[in-house]
Amino acid sequence: MNIIDKINAKQINPNVPEFRVGDTVRVDVWVKEGKKERIQAFEGLVVAKKGGSVSETFSVRKKSYGIGVTRVFPVNSPTIDKIVVVKKGVVRRAKLNFLKGMTGSFKI
Repeated sequence: MNIIDKINAKQINPNVPEFRVGDTVRVDVWVKEGKKERIQAFEGLVVAKKGGSVSETFSVRKKSYGIGVTRVFPVNSPTIDKIVVVKKGVVRRAKLNFLKGMTGSFKI
């Protein structure tokens, strides 16, 4: 094991649950507002995962006041407090980018 692998092993968050594309997750994120810090929840559908090890990221899409919002989170970021899998989904795609163009009340 070389020195880069040792550094990467220290930075990986062990408290990340197993989730896949198509799952509905709630991501609790630390938000700074001036001198105060608070936790803000972002709940939506995982539409993409990419990368691996320390640089792994995932995209979550939700509908907020009728507008689709997509946010990319690094899995091992210190700003993420916790990730909770709300609902498991069954999809047959690696990326769900086709949901961006869909309209209707049940689409995200």
